[in-house]
Amino acid sequence: MALQQKRHSRILLLLGATAIVGLTLWSSGRIARTLRAEEQRKVELWSEAILQRAELVRYTDALFASLREEERNKADLMGEAYRIIQEAEPGAPIDLTFITRFIQGNRTIPVLVYRDGTLQADINVPELFRTPQRLDSLRFELASRGTVIEFEQGLVVYYDQSNRFRELQSVMDDLIHSFLSETVLNSASIPVLLADSTLQNILQADRISQADLADTSALIGRLAEVNPPIALDLPESGRRWILYDESLVLKQLRYFPVVQLLIIGGFLLLAYSTFSAFRRSEQNRVWVGMAKETAHQLGTPLSALLAWVEVLRIEGVEEDVLVELEKDLGRLRTVTDRFSKIGSEPELTVGDLGAFTRETMAYLERRMPKAVDFTVAVPDVVVSAAFNPALFSWVLENLTKNAVDAMEGAGSLSLKLSVEGARVQLDVADTGRGMSRRVQRQVFEPGFSTKERGWGLGLSLVRRIVREYHGGQITVLRSEEGEGTTFRLFLPVESAK
Repeated sequence: MALQQKRHSRILLLLGATAIVGLTLWSSGRIARTLRAEEQRKVELWSEAILQRAELVRYTDALFASLREEERNKADLMGEAYRIIQEAEPGAPIDLTFITRFIQGNRTIPVLVYRDGTLQADINVPELFRTPQRLDSLRFELASRGTVIEFEQGLVVYYDQSNRFRELQSVMDDLIHSFLSETVLNSASIPVLLADSTLQNILQADRISQADLADTSALIGRLAEVNPPIALDLPESGRRWILYDESLVLKQLRYFPVVQLLIIGGFLLLAYSTFSAFRRSEQNRVWVGMAKETAHQLGTPLSALLAWVEVLRIEGVEEDVLVELEKDLGRLRTVTDRFSKIGSEPELTVGDLGAFTRETMAYLERRMPKAVDFTVAVPDVVVSAAFNPALFSWVLENLTKNAVDAMEGAGSLSLKLSVEGARVQLDVADTGRGMSRRVQRQVFEPGFSTKERGWGLGLSLVRRIVREYHGGQITVLRSEEGEGTTFRLFLPVESAK
């Protein structure tokens, strides 16, 4: 009943922990999904902003192109005005007033006037170029372009494109650079790159590791699968492609529930292990205390019984009866010695385990039901192993009594001792009722018993004696319901603690 209540408590605890973990994961998963949706929305807004900004760049370029064309026309008109003046014949009926006013009203077109190779005037030339060397360089550059008009008396006029044209071109270049560096790259909190029109070469990249950049084709292919590339048609550069990945936050949020599950699972496992260790420690202290108290309580009546044996011998009781009585008292002394050793480090001595097993089983056979057929197979040679006689006899006794109880006092019990390499192997088989798989998993647990009045301590003590005190192993080798059970035990050969 207590074991069943314990099992039910474990199930309820497990269900409660599962519910808590499930609720926590659901709540955190919901938060993670919300954050992931917000992060994805940010990326979508960023991509929409890129498209809108690109459209603005294209519109600005068209506007600037129109302004550049107007300034270029002004420069051409300026040159044409100078030509009209130069080609006008003296006394010809030509009104040059408008032309002269047009030339005098020039505020944007750079003009250099030379006579016989000497600078006479410079109009609208930036301060940066107003040195003799730079003015000469500008004159030769304009002459190479063909924007020069020669007058009589050695007068030569050189003119350039409008300064406003240059300013517009510079502003446009700055606008494109700002668009690429700030809008496309630096303003995005995601890995992003700019590729050429062929999607084969990377022009710029941000938040992408050098290892990924080393394999250009693989990187571009992977990013193209994550998000569709954004096309950019830039002035004088042609088509460019923007490719971007998911943000680091988005990736972390995707794996957050898994990481949280691992952390919670690890914490629960640690808590369960700690709780189990404390529980086993408490159980061990209780059992050790009970065992030592039992040994102490048995000591006084045992001494009295030994004295009464001597009294009976003096009274003339048959010696055969007294010998058997002394054997049983010796067995009782062994049991007392066993209980006194619980919780202490037992002393192991190297001896003949085969002879000891044969002797112990012979004693047990005489005290078991006659309907139980014993078969003990022990090698004729010495089987040398380190063991404690009092504790190991307890192992044999518990395994034997367990088998007899399983057979309900009738059947066959066989014990086979052999040496397998560096280990002694002991098999104890019976023809009892056998065990189910569930029972096999719990048979060595303290407090577990299939008997109505069982304490569930026998096999748990057997395993403790074998594993902790002798450094061996014990398992259920095979068991079938209705056919019997075989326990297998291993001990090291000649290894004393």
